[in-house]
Amino acid sequence: MTSTTATGLAPHAAGPPPALPRPRGPVSAALLAALRGTAAGPNTRIERPPLGDPWGEDVQLALYVCYELHYQGFAGVDPEREWDASVLALRSALEQVFLAAVREETGEPPPLSAALSALLAEETDGTGPSHHLLERGERWQLREYLAHRSLYHLKEADPQMWVVPRLPNPAKAALVTVQYDEYGGGRPERAHAQLFAEMMADLGLAPGYGHYLDAVPAPALAVVNLMSLFGLHRALRGALVGQFATVEITSPPGAARLAAALERLGASPAGTLFYREHVVADAVHEQLVRRTVITPLVKDDPSLGPDIAFGIAATGAVEARFGNHLLSCWHDDRSSLLTPLPDSPQPKGGA
Repeated sequence: MTSTTATGLAPHAAGPPPALPRPRGPVSAALLAALRGTAAGPNTRIERPPLGDPWGEDVQLALYVCYELHYQGFAGVDPEREWDASVLALRSALEQVFLAAVREETGEPPPLSAALSALLAEETDGTGPSHHLLERGERWQLREYLAHRSLYHLKEADPQMWVVPRLPNPAKAALVTVQYDEYGGGRPERAHAQLFAEMMADLGLAPGYGHYLDAVPAPALAVVNLMSLFGLHRALRGALVGQFATVEITSPPGAARLAAALERLGASPAGTLFYREHVVADAVHEQLVRRTVITPLVKDDPSLGPDIAFGIAATGAVEARFGNHLLSCWHDDRSSLLTPLPDSPQPKGGA
């Protein structure tokens, strides 16, 4: 069964580029004003106010917008702005403060073997968002969770593809084997981004690419920004492999909980397919990533071991911030989004 929109057509993960978002501070305002202009090239200038909190709304939105120019872009923005020197200069400054904040958060990562072993240890009494949604989550919380995650899952696997040409052949071949499944194994209707769009539609959410960008706050933006940061820098290729390994190794138990939560909260079989697919696929991917991506990669270049361990630690750090944000809001019975969904608790005094 395939879910459909009000038009009777199956929702698609791709579509027209989203509109530019609203600014959240002086840095994102300067960037967005420049992108709404027509000038591009080495003579373009973007006024750069102080960058502020690297985890804050302004920095994370500005960085997300810079990165999105390398993906689908934005409606009305010249594709040439992807390589605008002033945009790249701002992106570099944003990346430096973000990466420094991530390194401060993670500290010195453990040896790679210990980092990988920790990923395999599933907590039976976990308290993260998937546990909450399974045990006592409400439908509005589940819908918010999908809105947050849509900024990545509607382009699922794209950030990790940047690393492919940066790897030697044995690791490259193995990583592409996993990615082939992410894109549907040759069947577009089975691509994970497509399944996520159908799940969103099944839960009454708009499945358009980037639709919820104005509503999604900094903790969720940071999760996606970390992937793009690692993927777009050859020097961070080991960290991207660590991020990739973290997702593939830890995904099956969480996906099983989320599939059960969806079923409990009224999703149709089509609405649970995305997470049920990840329970099966990522159980296989976990073995492939550890044995055929990481092992040959570190054997070929042992210096990448600490970088992979850092990628694992960094992914855990941004996911922990995101999870803490969700649970803090939900425990207080308030929306975790900047703009609440219609069925979410509304701000006092009206939304």
